[in-house]
Amino acid sequence: MKTIIKLFGAERCHKTKYYKTFLETRNLDYAFLDVEESLENAKELRKLYANGKLNFPTITIGTKKLRNPSDKELQKWIDKNE
Repeated sequence: MKTIIKLFGAERCHKTKYYKTFLETRNLDYAFLDVEESLENAKELRKLYANGKLNFPTITIGTKKLRNPSDKELQKWIDKNE
């Protein structure tokens, strides 16, 4: 079974755009969840953090949560879950 990658972010955020490009250039399937366009997405992101903040961009790979990961760290978790 393929691991689900989710990218929580906002269309206007340059870091979010960076991660979208990172995932797309590697032909990875991922779900982009815009936390400014959707209350449901915002709620899902808030649940990931004890303080309930909209910490974006956040990437989840399966159960692993990454907040602003480096390319190297993100690639490591992608490789681990393939």
